[in-house]
Amino acid sequence: MKNKTAALKLLRKYSLITLGCIIYSFGVALFLDANGLAAGGVTGIAIIISYAAGGKIGTGWLIIILNVPLFVLGTVFFGKRFIMSTLYATVLSSGLIELWNLLILPHMPEISNILIPATAGGALYGAGLGIIFRAGGTTGGTDIIVKILRKKFRYMKTGIISMLIDIVIVGAAGIVFRDIDKTFYTVISLILFVVSFDFVLYGGNTAKLVYIVTTADKSEEICKKILTELDISATIVDGKGAYTGNARTVIMCAVKNYVFPRLRDVIKDADPQAFTIVTSAQEIYGEGYKEHGGEEL
Repeated sequence: MKNKTAALKLLRKYSLITLGCIIYSFGVALFLDANGLAAGGVTGIAIIISYAAGGKIGTGWLIIILNVPLFVLGTVFFGKRFIMSTLYATVLSSGLIELWNLLILPHMPEISNILIPATAGGALYGAGLGIIFRAGGTTGGTDIIVKILRKKFRYMKTGIISMLIDIVIVGAAGIVFRDIDKTFYTVISLILFVVSFDFVLYGGNTAKLVYIVTTADKSEEICKKILTELDISATIVDGKGAYTGNARTVIMCAVKNYVFPRLRDVIKDADPQAFTIVTSAQEIYGEGYKEHGGEEL
């Protein structure tokens, strides 16, 4: 049973990494690289080198070459298991970039407005990489450096650390391309990358933290509906009104954003006079959310 569970978990992990690689490679090959827009990380460095070499060296192959020393660094910090998934993602995404360049790029319609590839490329690049990170892998390169820095600077989000590194690469791209317009659109692409990346990586963990202050009799009805209709749990705290001195029951629960409107209906139906406080919860650990022992992303 344990072996079957482990096998399914591994299959899910590599399925997500594969999906992420496909999305990531589409963004790089068909939008960024095809329009001379430098992506972030090693991918961006590879695009710059390929451009400087007149396209004689494929971006996908350059990504693999530049990753070799970083793989060694990743093995030292994270071990062989991490490197196996990273190697898989790097080789697959790099191979797909070259494949799309051969099969799809020649048939792509001409895009006159560079804003389109800048936004589409940045969004796809970020979403694909976010899926790969969420599955526990990386595409190598500066992603490995980002994960190392994330261990040291735990208060910083992965996307922000990546953006700081990419700013340097974008500056280098501006010097090599000598095109202020492309540099500007590369910055737009980078912003879209960070937004898309962080949304995919952290979006599923955000929720609302709700405090419902009501009476003891009304709290039973509210709790029953929360458990049965919304299929979420809650914590009940006994309290007392500071002004009236009357007994009060405080119901505390974390609810996903898409479920919150239904919770409001439950409160409105059971006790329209309930004092309700709603705040945003950026990260939640426990059943239905992130595991306490899980890797920090």
